[in-house]
Amino acid sequence: MANIQGIAASSGIAIAKAYLLETPDLSFEKVTTATPQVEIERLDQALDISKQELEKIKAHTKENIGDEHAEIFSAHLLVLSDPELINPMKDKINSENVNAEAALDEVATMFIDMFKNMDNAYMRERAADIYDVTKRVKAHLLGVTFPDPALIDEEVIVIANDLTPSDTAQLNRDYVKGFATDIGGRTSHSAIMARSLEIPAVVGTKEVTSTIQNDDLVIVDGNEGIVLINPTEEVIEKYRKKQEEFAKQKQEWAKLKNEPTLSADGEQVELAANIGTPDDVIGVLDNGGEGVGLYRTEFLYMGKSQLPTEEEQFTAYKSVLEQMDGKPVVVRTLDIGGDKELNYLDLPNELNPFLGFRAIRFCLENEQVFRPQLRALLRASVYGNLKIMFPMIATLEEFRQAKAILMDEKEALLQEGKEVSDHIEIGIMVEIPSTAVIAKQFAKEVDFFSIGTNDLIQYTMAADRMNEQVSYLYQPYHPAILNLINNVIEAAHSEDKWVGMCGEMAGDAIAIPILLGLGLDEFSMSATSILPARTQIRELDKGKLASYKDQLLSMSTAEEVVQFIKEKTE
Repeated sequence: MANIQGIAASSGIAIAKAYLLETPDLSFEKVTTATPQVEIERLDQALDISKQELEKIKAHTKENIGDEHAEIFSAHLLVLSDPELINPMKDKINSENVNAEAALDEVATMFIDMFKNMDNAYMRERAADIYDVTKRVKAHLLGVTFPDPALIDEEVIVIANDLTPSDTAQLNRDYVKGFATDIGGRTSHSAIMARSLEIPAVVGTKEVTSTIQNDDLVIVDGNEGIVLINPTEEVIEKYRKKQEEFAKQKQEWAKLKNEPTLSADGEQVELAANIGTPDDVIGVLDNGGEGVGLYRTEFLYMGKSQLPTEEEQFTAYKSVLEQMDGKPVVVRTLDIGGDKELNYLDLPNELNPFLGFRAIRFCLENEQVFRPQLRALLRASVYGNLKIMFPMIATLEEFRQAKAILMDEKEALLQEGKEVSDHIEIGIMVEIPSTAVIAKQFAKEVDFFSIGTNDLIQYTMAADRMNEQVSYLYQPYHPAILNLINNVIEAAHSEDKWVGMCGEMAGDAIAIPILLGLGLDEFSMSATSILPARTQIRELDKGKLASYKDQLLSMSTAEEVVQFIKEKTE
């Protein structure tokens, strides 16, 4: 029996035969052609077939996983229609008299290398998109069958070097019980989609494809990040019991679906969910979410060829508010830039886009983009409990300016005879250290704070969380981070305002007791984390945890914090 360690990407345990999802042989010879027009027609035909396939995959994804993930394939379809990619291929065929395969490969490789070497994480991801899409086109040029995971019709665990978005979207969870890959991380497309499908997954193993053969019996432990190959009967029995225990655990969690989130000493907090599209609300309600703590509106803008209209946005916001039926919905206004770009907007190329022209900075300079979103939100406000949150606020002046534009649009709508709610709370994301430091001044003017720890940690520690060489500095439990969080919570409470958290830290089992003790009011996380978090909080004494606050905040290292909180809660 072999044992491989990887990254736990999606929880659960799967036991089944291995199915190696291998890329077909796409080797070819570069040849000179006397009929370039024929090669161009071959290329067009391969592009058309690929587009038809991607449209089917997009529809399948939308139906089975939701709009947010389907938008990945909108982006892939845009790649196939991008003249900046396709025209150079045709030009190469005409000017160099080469076959379509050679032209496709050389142009695609040039673009992939260019994107892979960019500092911007979003642009680096585009390299994977181009690779995924052009590989499909090349297969059709060569007459080779492209792998279709949707054809799997028996229980298997998929083994692959990596799973592309189109691969993952086709996985039928009735048959695909789990997967393991050589590469990837918790934030890769495949990992995110695995969690949406609730398929156990282990990624980043480095060696599953070189170690596992087709039909080997495999165990994927998505809780611990372990892959076991050809285990003994004794080990199989042990993991079957673990499967049963996990299933029972989920049933126990489900009993708390409609229960309030109370600590062991009777203190109540709110557990909300982070969403990207109206389709995600089903998961929030199914998992007992008490609200939406972060609606990432940028997904309305991504994977398209132009800005969404005010009406399109109004429809989306109204849908979420109506589905949540009076439960709070915190909507973050457009947050693009950094690792999220829109091809149809002429955003500047920046050496450090995470610290550049993004989020509220972009919106305040582009009111023609900002105002329609605010109008759509204000119009939708009468359909539920809306709270509006501005991202990336660094100064009070930015908040005041954004709020003034919002109030201006509210007045305009009222003048037009449109109805707008009088009970919209207006808050900010706290993700910049300067804002956390002067939270007391902000607390006098905002209605609430939501702490975005993903950025707050990397800005405070001066460590890009996408850079493996400095990833050790991405420390959620570092006393510097805890002191900033505490400062925000104390500032808000001194003005009778509430504080939420919508970063990954909010759903972290080690962080939850720390945050509860610091007095966090609302925890917003992935929908599938809500019930485990509610179960954990019911076993924690908030008063006791609060008594440890001074000790935690005076510690020197993240390791000390983790060791201390484990001792006090185990």
